[in-house]
Amino acid sequence: MTPISDALLRRIPKAELHCHLDGSVRPTTLLDLGREYGVPMPETSANALAHHMYVRDARHLEDYLTRFDVTLGVMQSERALERISFELGEDAAADGVRYIEVRFAPVLNQRWGMSLEEAVEASLRGLARAQAAHGIVGRIIVCGLRHLSPDVSLELARLAVAFQGKGVVGFDLAGGEAGHPASAHRAAFLHAREHGMFCTCHAGEGAGPESVADAVHVCGAQRIGHGTRLIEDPRLTDELAKNGIAIEACLTSNVQTHAAKDYESHPLRAYFERGMRVTLNTDNRLMSGTTLIAEYAHAAKELEFSLDELCTLARNGFESAFLPDDERRALLALVDREFALLRAETA
Repeated sequence: MTPISDALLRRIPKAELHCHLDGSVRPTTLLDLGREYGVPMPETSANALAHHMYVRDARHLEDYLTRFDVTLGVMQSERALERISFELGEDAAADGVRYIEVRFAPVLNQRWGMSLEEAVEASLRGLARAQAAHGIVGRIIVCGLRHLSPDVSLELARLAVAFQGKGVVGFDLAGGEAGHPASAHRAAFLHAREHGMFCTCHAGEGAGPESVADAVHVCGAQRIGHGTRLIEDPRLTDELAKNGIAIEACLTSNVQTHAAKDYESHPLRAYFERGMRVTLNTDNRLMSGTTLIAEYAHAAKELEFSLDELCTLARNGFESAFLPDDERRALLALVDREFALLRAETA
């Protein structure tokens, strides 16, 4: 297969649905904020810090998550959150991303006294600045955390609902899956769904397909974050395909956490060929040392996705966006013209 250049990949209009704010901080920004707030960093140069933050030695998902202690150390002020959100929007726009859903757990940003509401508002300001400067539309997904009390998740679901229509479009449950079933947080999902809030859930990454079943059947998740091990249950895989439940696939981080052995054996291709609404995402730009262009390049190289198939993957992202129908249709109308032109040029 003829290699698809990064320049061509950049031209594909993309939506990113699974991107963690605290996993996507620029190393230079970490150093700046560390100096400003007196928070020591593990390295003193941007290159060395990027090398340190890139996860090479994780035994499992929980190991991978320990790197977040570094980024969260400086993400405790409104100014820091606004800056990091703006820069993430800017970096995503450089990848050809037109729409991004940024997720984080505001309960982790309260060490210096910031309220949950202030954390959300600061991030929304940063994303609004990115939209004004680069045209990228940014929205927020509020995350609960599996290892915290279900009462905290319910509080965060209420927070998401309070900002519905103001920039928050969904509720998620993140964190280590082992020993922390999503069903324990059922009340949070129920509250979100009863108020018309979209829900996604990390599942099938650090645990098997039973974790996906728990997220879908008990919690009512409309998308699944990762879902890497869902493929182990063909019947459940077919059920999600039939019901249009999207998979937020993240190639590099799944290899890092050993959810997938390598890129070639990742189930992205299998899901795509089953007709699933599978999307491609970075997860954490910093810890995975990646960009969305790099993720598309891996799909092209290791999984032999053609340009036409990559365009379908990209369109899946827009179709699966947590947006009102009229906004989603308007966005699709814009990008469909670009997809048609790109396909025509390269036919």
